[in-house]
Amino acid sequence: MAKLQPLGDRIVVKRDESEEVTAGGIVLPDSAKDAPARGTVVSVGDGIMTSDGSKIPLQLSSGDRIIFSSYAGEAISVDDQELLLMREADVLAVIE
Repeated sequence: MAKLQPLGDRIVVKRDESEEVTAGGIVLPDSAKDAPARGTVVSVGDGIMTSDGSKIPLQLSSGDRIIFSSYAGEAISVDDQELLLMREADVLAVIE
């Protein structure tokens, strides 16, 4: 896979796979699946530039499992893999 290095306060996220079968055993077609708002951070930018020229590092790091806003980020495709490019501020929580 090609290395994708986001800039500034942006992160690259691999979205979790959506459920294909409901708890009741019903198989869902692709059109009925909701895109999950969970994923894993693939890479992070180098931080936020302050007005005095210093950088504040991001709180997230590669490998963090996160919950993010449903409409957050820009979908991109790299080496036939669907990823999201979003700002760190779009992340709602880290799953521990």
